Amino acid sequence: MKPKAVDHICIAVRDLARARARYEEVLGFKPDGVYEAPSESIRVVRYYLGEVALELMEPMTTDCEVARFLEKKGEGVFLISYRVSDVKATLEALGEKGAPLLDKKPRRLMGNNYAFIAAPSYTSGVLTEIIDGDFDYSYDDPST
Repeated sequence: MKPKAVDHICIAVRDLARARARYEEVLGFKPDGVYEAPSESIRVVRYYLGEVALELMEPMTTDCEVARFLEKKGEGVFLISYRVSDVKATLEALGEKGAPLLDKKPRRLMGNNYAFIAAPSYTSGVLTEIIDGDFDYSYDDPST
């Protein structure tokens, strides 16, 4: 797997409104999108910094991955997502190399295929994701 680029970095936060205020009022960030993803139980604000997006991510429930991360580690970098040409083909290639895959097949959200490929313990404490497609806010969450 050779990623084309870093697509986005997610920071887990307990209070999205408070985190937004700090990033927007203090650091001068301008939001490029705000969305909820019920399939992942998250609320998100997205900022583009050049070609890379930064997402502040708040859990919607206490039993989702982001909530578990916050409980265990507190606020901080939760995920790094790498852009690839084809998530399905990349998963197959990684599986053939014996990589520890969390997802065996792609998930869908906002017009993208994505998959979690390695647990944080395998990649220096950060959840690793691969993604293809273009982020599109007009797509509905498939779980709704």
